Amino acid sequence: MTLSSIGRRGVLASGFGLAAAGFAGTARGRHLFREDPFTLNVAAGDPAPDGFVIWTRLAPHPIEASGGMPGFDVELGWEVAADPQFRHVVRRGPAVAVATLAHSVHVEVNGLLPHRPYWYRFVAPDNLPSPIGIARTLPLPGAEMARARIAVVGCQDYERGLYTAYRHLAAEPDLDAVFHYGDYIYEFGPRSDNVVRRHWGGEATTLADYRLRYAQYKLDPDLQAAHAAAAFIMSFDDHEIDDNWAGEFGKDTGATAAFAARKAAAFQAWYEHMPVRPAMRPGGSGVRCYRRFDFGRLMRMHVLDTRSYRSRQECEGGGMTAEQRDACTPQYPPGRTMLGVAQEAWLDAGLSNDAAWNFVAQQVMMMPYDARKDGETVARRSTDNWNGYPQARRRFVETIRRHGLTNVVVGSGDMHQNVVGYIPADPDDPSASPVASEFLATSISSGGTGDLRHPNELRALNNNPNALLLNNQRGYHLHSATAQQWSTEVKVVDQVHRPGGLAATFAKFAVDPRRPAPEAG
Repeated sequence: MTLSSIGRRGVLASGFGLAAAGFAGTARGRHLFREDPFTLNVAAGDPAPDGFVIWTRLAPHPIEASGGMPGFDVELGWEVAADPQFRHVVRRGPAVAVATLAHSVHVEVNGLLPHRPYWYRFVAPDNLPSPIGIARTLPLPGAEMARARIAVVGCQDYERGLYTAYRHLAAEPDLDAVFHYGDYIYEFGPRSDNVVRRHWGGEATTLADYRLRYAQYKLDPDLQAAHAAAAFIMSFDDHEIDDNWAGEFGKDTGATAAFAARKAAAFQAWYEHMPVRPAMRPGGSGVRCYRRFDFGRLMRMHVLDTRSYRSRQECEGGGMTAEQRDACTPQYPPGRTMLGVAQEAWLDAGLSNDAAWNFVAQQVMMMPYDARKDGETVARRSTDNWNGYPQARRRFVETIRRHGLTNVVVGSGDMHQNVVGYIPADPDDPSASPVASEFLATSISSGGTGDLRHPNELRALNNNPNALLLNNQRGYHLHSATAQQWSTEVKVVDQVHRPGGLAATFAKFAVDPRRPAPEAG
């Protein structure tokens, strides 16, 4: 719903307005806007049984460094209703668009009923209303839940394609949440090849650069529609900061003061533009992104951070040429980690539960995967995903086996393809018995309009007995979980280089909680 479709008169008629929210606004806030301050729309995230976070950023001129905003904080109001017409407003209050945080707003709404939809909006000074969003609260801990529906998305390179998949995602019914695995923005400067639409500015390295890049991405109407349709559970991967960064190491510059400053700027801009809780505002050690969501007794969702605590990749970065990388032999000493000691312990403790399903939502491929091209005779394994961290993957498998779990589903991304398969009990032997299913969701736009397969990967599945599907199209995954079955639809769009792309279900898979492997059908 747009600003014009709500109408200022409707907000005034609701009895809301700034004064009704319990404050009259500052003198500096009156008559502040001559144009819509909600160009970047609204979003909700991090649902809980009693509420969720609602977000916006005031930016009447988002292409400007200031967003067209003054250099002081601005008060505004918000309200949450039990109906889309806002006849039954259940919560309302004041908020502050903080100047030092790009006039972003993060409101933690509480006091709501569990497991039901609510509608929300903001109102800026002079009773200027925002668009309306919808979000669903979680069930109470331990409550019975018949079904949970979660979409998985990520990798939305603005230059490589349109966000058509988000338009289709916004129309999906009964979504409980959307998990975004990362690569919300791409830090690259404008490129000359396969460009559908062009980045503003150069490569993002400063706070101003990252703010501009987020503003450009968030102006996309299809992305706005998806955010307004469901609560997002946000994560991040590499391109929010720098391609293939790892812990304290930039891809090319290493652990330098310059990279530390770049990472701090990137994390601040990420927080400013994401519907996450104020506790996730970055500090000196970055962002504590790993966290947990319980969907009653039906599903426990473990959101991981596979970037911030990992050891540096082998055979990558540091100015290595492509030839040097190809000639490099990775060395994997025992102390290498993907998650870090604290996060590994947190995950181990969290997997001790009686939920029907454990959904491990993370960023990069976990299953063993041979990425060799057709005609190549030597196995290829990425050093940037879990294939480059074999000890960490083995510890994860041992954790699953120690807890006696057969109900673990891993959701991942980053590869710009759809991959469905399983993680074997022996991670070095892909033909070993499965311990967990994995659904790797393709990109929204990264990689551009694809095809069924890359032309040099027609026989790739022959080298991967633990993989059931490989597909090179854009789209998203839609998971529906009941106590008896996990169902996944692989949704694809036929093209992203021009408007009007059509969506279809390319494949369906099911998982039995007693048998940890996906089956087609």
